[in-house]
Amino acid sequence: MLDKNGIAKRIAKEVQDGYYVNLGIGIPTLVANYVRNDIEVEFQSENGVLGMGPFPFEGEEDADVINAGKQTITTLPGASFFDSALSFSMIRGKHVDLTILGAMEVSENGDIANWKIPGRMVKGMGGAMDLVASAENIIVAMMHTNKHGESKLLKKCSLPLTGVGCVKRIVTNLAVIEITQKGFNLLERAPGVSVEEIKNATEGTLIIEGNIPEMDI
Repeated sequence: MLDKNGIAKRIAKEVQDGYYVNLGIGIPTLVANYVRNDIEVEFQSENGVLGMGPFPFEGEEDADVINAGKQTITTLPGASFFDSALSFSMIRGKHVDLTILGAMEVSENGDIANWKIPGRMVKGMGGAMDLVASAENIIVAMMHTNKHGESKLLKKCSLPLTGVGCVKRIVTNLAVIEITQKGFNLLERAPGVSVEEIKNATEGTLIIEGNIPEMDI
């Protein structure tokens, strides 16, 4: 079973040379720490940063350099800063190759709910709606179940939707899963996790074809 850093490390393997990548709040922000050194990637944050690097070491933080989640970050040589209007022009103009988001729920047809739990105070949807409406390649980083042990990979989302039919792939603490027309297609399992455990933790339709390999991380 993976922890949050393990999920980020596995997703980093999906990042290709030359990609422009948007990192959402939460687990996705960790992905920048694990991208291979032999490729060039431009990480974008919707608050107006292009060229984010790994998180700073303790004592080296600059409170003026933050990501969309208000975490202090580092920037790489050639990084640029700009206003939110330009940042969202980049997002809405489909100039981002890969979007990595967290989620509270994902349905078997690729719907995502990641902005609101009814009855709880939220500041607003933020940039999530723009990201899921514009991105053509979305990977979700999430825990497979909630704190009560209930599946977050569902036949149909119960929470208010952020986007419809937009998620392509999910990496959880248990598995790598691809969204298909038939449901959740199991591609890989986390180290030490059985197919049966993944099946029991998935409410939506889970497609299991052949021998499912362990993740190579």
